[in-house]
Amino acid sequence: LNLRRQIYYDFNISHFREKLKEIHGIYLSYETLRQILIKGGLHEPRIKRRIYRRRRRMPKAGLLVQMDSSQHRWLEHISKPWWLVAMIDDADGYVYAEFHPQKSTKSNMEVIKKYIRKRGIFMALYTQRASHFKTTRHGGLRYNVSFEHGDTQIQRALKELNIELIHANSPQAKGKIERLFRFFQDRLIKEMRLRGIKDYDSANKFLKEEFLPWYNRNYTREVESMYKEVSKGLDLDLIFSFKHLRKVKKDNTISYRGEIYQLLPMDGVRSLEKKLVEICEGLDGSIRIFYEGRMVKFVRLTREEYRIQKEEILSMRENLPDKDKNKRKYSPFLTIHGEWGGN
Repeated sequence: LNLRRQIYYDFNISHFREKLKEIHGIYLSYETLRQILIKGGLHEPRIKRRIYRRRRRMPKAGLLVQMDSSQHRWLEHISKPWWLVAMIDDADGYVYAEFHPQKSTKSNMEVIKKYIRKRGIFMALYTQRASHFKTTRHGGLRYNVSFEHGDTQIQRALKELNIELIHANSPQAKGKIERLFRFFQDRLIKEMRLRGIKDYDSANKFLKEEFLPWYNRNYTREVESMYKEVSKGLDLDLIFSFKHLRKVKKDNTISYRGEIYQLLPMDGVRSLEKKLVEICEGLDGSIRIFYEGRMVKFVRLTREEYRIQKEEILSMRENLPDKDKNKRKYSPFLTIHGEWGGN
C-alpha cells in the first residue's frame, strides 16, 4: 500500500502488479491485489461496461497492418503535444512506433519504411482518410479543378511495392490501434516518468530500444507469416522519397524548392532541353534526378551563380560570328562546357 501511495499512484492494477513482481519481488494474483487496494481505500471498483463484439483478427501476419497517429502530452513537463506514429499487425499484434513533432507525409513515410525494413513487405495498409494518405477528388461544374488528381506520395510509394491502401470510415473501424494508443498513454507515459526521461530524443530511444521490444515479447501472438522479404535490388530510400516531374529549361537547368540544378550530359544524351526528368528528394533531404530511369548527374547552383552563368552565355553568344550562329541549333549547355563550335 505504501508503494502504491508513493510511487505507483497512477498505475492501473495490471501495471502495478507487474512492477511489484519485476522490481520488488512481490507476487500476488490480480484479484488478491485488487481486493487489498479496495480495502485500503486506494481503488474504486468500476461499473461493468457493455462489451461489443470485435472484428475477428486476420488469420496470418502480413495480410493487414493498421496505421494511425496519436497526439498527446507524452512527456508531462513539455506543454507541446507530440505525435506517436504507430503501425500494428492485425494478426500477431507486432508494433512499431516513433515520436514526431508533426503528423505529416514525411513522418508517416519514415515509419512505414522502417516497419518494412524490420518485417518485410505486407499486403494491405489500413489507415484513416487523411490528406497525406488519400487525394481528395472533386467533380462537377462548381469546382475549378480536374476530376482526377495525382496520387499522394504515400499512395505512389505503396503502389510501387504492390501494397493495397484501405481507408477506414471511422475511428471505431481501427479498434486495434485505438486500443494500442490507450495502452501506450497509460503504460508508456508512466514508464518514461520512472526513467526520468526529459526530452523526445531520449523518449524515442527508450521507445525503440526498450519499450517496444518489451511490448512485442509480451503481447504478440505466434501465427503464420505472409511477409515478403525485401529484395536486394529494391531501394526503399528511393521509393519512400518525394518524387516530382520537372521540364528541363533551354539552359539544361531545373528549379526545385527555390534552388537551381544544372544537369550534366549523359551517355548518348548531349542535352536534356524540354525533356521531363524526375527529381527525388529523400526523407533525409538528399536529391537524386532521373531521366527515363537513368540517374542524371547535376550541379547545384546558387541564384548568383546562375545569374553570372547566364550573363556569360549571352556574352559568348554575342561574340560568335553570324555564320556560326546559324550552323546548328544553339545550346547554352554546350556553350558552358566548351563544346560550341568545337572549342
